[in-house]
Amino acid sequence: MKQITFAPRHHQLTNINTWTPDSQWLVFDVRPSGASFTGATIERVNVETGEVETIYTATQGAHVGVVTVHPTEEKYVFIHGPQNPDERWQYDFHHRQGVIVQNARASNLDALDITEPYTPGALRGGSHVHVFSPDGDKVSFTYNDHVLHERDPGLDLRNVGVAVPFGPVTPAGNHPREYAGSHWCVLVSRTTPAPAPGSDEINRAYEEGWVGNGRLAFIGDTLALSGEKVPELFIVDLPTDEQGWKQAGEAPLAGTPDMMPSPPAGVQQRRLTFTHSRRYPGLVSVPRHWVRSNPQGTEIAFLMRDDAGVVQLWLIAAEGGEPRQLTHNATDIQSAFNWHPSGAALGFVLENRLALCDSATGAIVFLTDDNPTHQPSADAVVFSPDGKKIAWMAPAAGFRQLWLANTGR
Repeated sequence: MKQITFAPRHHQLTNINTWTPDSQWLVFDVRPSGASFTGATIERVNVETGEVETIYTATQGAHVGVVTVHPTEEKYVFIHGPQNPDERWQYDFHHRQGVIVQNARASNLDALDITEPYTPGALRGGSHVHVFSPDGDKVSFTYNDHVLHERDPGLDLRNVGVAVPFGPVTPAGNHPREYAGSHWCVLVSRTTPAPAPGSDEINRAYEEGWVGNGRLAFIGDTLALSGEKVPELFIVDLPTDEQGWKQAGEAPLAGTPDMMPSPPAGVQQRRLTFTHSRRYPGLVSVPRHWVRSNPQGTEIAFLMRDDAGVVQLWLIAAEGGEPRQLTHNATDIQSAFNWHPSGAALGFVLENRLALCDSATGAIVFLTDDNPTHQPSADAVVFSPDGKKIAWMAPAAGFRQLWLANTGR
């Protein structure tokens, strides 16, 4: 175990894809906490030498954060807040965008069009946590809608979207806050403000993860017959060609003044878990986690309580079926998790230590001690692409620093 950043400031890792493809650099932002959004730079640190480089610096009062890396290129994507924010337009869930930086050049990922007629392929609000697909061709994100938020914040439901390289998309620019984007963007989840209790309807789609290159899994909030919120696991199959991404279904891709943007034709979400009758129903919200598929795209991992109420790691086939409880720990898993690039293990925080879990047997090997002054953050536990190292955040001298351990794999 070694500390790799030492500057007297905070360092924030995203929950996945924080390494450059050569496993030499970790990318991060400098938010003072995961909940705030006041950092001005995207940076990277060499894990061998400790050298720090700035990838991007925001200007005109904007802030940036939540950076991830392309799987095979030195290409970075992150959240960018509004430039020249004012009382009517400042950073919020529905006021943010994705920006890609490659070779020191920045470009907007998603276009924005908030005036009728809305532009297909553009968004009408804010995108968040941008993650490249395993082949680097597409980018997933979560989304909130400015148009519906202005009408009634209760209609601005969190959804999941995908950006594909079939742009550029250039709105007419009828509002000073509109802009063009390099990618064609659509939503792929379907939500409704009032799900029918006991049904597969959801009012929130979030914490998505790629399943191979052609599917996305995510958490969707259903309602039990009692009216209680129960987060369940869902999956969508994505279009396979440009025509499929651009073909509207029964509702407009760009939405209407009364309706959220709709998925392309043929994109249907399918429910994978049915936990309403369990003693502890639903995927857990604490710790916050993102559902993750193994590299082979055959199994999806998520966190759920066992019958004793302990947060455990569970696996389910991407095609569906009964979930399999992988871990049988005495205490809760404490963090988000990720798969080792081989698919043979997963990493997370357990008993205030970094743990490596065998994906077949659930056997646990600890990679760090239980020093209470260096307790790992729950936000991110991320393997290097070569599988030899694992990174996380922990405090040191009053600041959140980046730490590293060898996996032995």
